[in-house]
Amino acid sequence: MSESNEKKIALVTGAGRGIGKAIAETLAASGLHVICVSQSAASCGAVAEAIQANGGSAEALAVDVSDGSAVAAAAAELLSKHGTIDILVNNAGITRDGLLFRMSDEDWASVMNTNLSSCFYWCKAIARPMTRKRWGRIVNISSVVGQMGNAGQANYAASKAGMIGLTKSLAKEFAARNVTVNAVAPGFTQTDMTDALTPEQQEAIQRNIPLKRFGTVEDIAAAVAFLVSDQASYITGQVFTVDGGMVM
Repeated sequence: MSESNEKKIALVTGAGRGIGKAIAETLAASGLHVICVSQSAASCGAVAEAIQANGGSAEALAVDVSDGSAVAAAAAELLSKHGTIDILVNNAGITRDGLLFRMSDEDWASVMNTNLSSCFYWCKAIARPMTRKRWGRIVNISSVVGQMGNAGQANYAASKAGMIGLTKSLAKEFAARNVTVNAVAPGFTQTDMTDALTPEQQEAIQRNIPLKRFGTVEDIAAAVAFLVSDQASYITGQVFTVDGGMVM
């Protein structure tokens, strides 16, 4: 991060745990003021408090990112307070796994709304001030599943593939205004989800990863930190796959 980022403001959705929490902590450690967003006031509040306790600058905001009107209202309040959000990281996501014939309409809609529609809501609400200022960074956290598919995750894979299409389209729309839009596609990352797998399941998955291990949340956060930095000013519309070599 450059010194010019010290006064910049970043908003991270799904910041209450896992990858989002690591991203929020990493960006705060670089000198950014971080707005930690999650549906749970307790979880995003705890992350913001921990950042502050470590000498960083952060605030928390509880909002249901799948609700377009709620996002619009929250964004309006934030922009009234801060003027501009310089960096937007769309990380919030859920899974509702199941084979297609057993997948309910609700399971499809909830995953699409939380994972994909939320990106549309936040970008629409936050990006205009970025374009006016002629500086901005948007990073959407997709998944290798959006690139390769996965049985039992048609909704999740479709939402994450949709994020890639949205990323590339917005990159073309915003480039003339010096706003970059990129995606990070994590592979299997050590989180609560992988911790729930049996040792046998973990070993089977790792056999298909050339680096033979799961990634860490810090691996993903480091990629995001680079993409929002001045060093990445000539990178837009790209998908950074952080997966230990699974997708080549």
